[in-house]
Amino acid sequence: MKFPEELKYTEDHEWLRLEGDMATVGITDHAQHELGDIVYIDINTLGDTLAQNEVFGSVEAVKTVSDLFLPVAGEVLEINPALDSAPEAVNNDPYGEGWIIRMKVSDPAEADGLMSADDYKKFVGA
Repeated sequence: MKFPEELKYTEDHEWLRLEGDMATVGITDHAQHELGDIVYIDINTLGDTLAQNEVFGSVEAVKTVSDLFLPVAGEVLEINPALDSAPEAVNNDPYGEGWIIRMKVSDPAEADGLMSADDYKKFVGA
């Protein structure tokens, strides 16, 4: 499993790539592996400003549906358009083509409270 060092991670298995006050969010390699084959991504919060840890959508796999939680507070600006026709991109490339949303972060300092790659590795027992 991959744990890119430049990302921040949550206990709910989302990752955050912070670039100034903009961020890209997805689910971790560990999470996609646990969920199995992803068949649908449901995000209905485009344009909404949400609090840290608020549900911004859900991911549907063959065996289950799982909520997606915002790693930091901010506004959902973009949903990955490729996921409509190819949700399996989350399985195949969770940190690249399988990103889920892009957002404007309200307070970039909130990311300081998230886990590093090493912390997340320990958290999932890898």
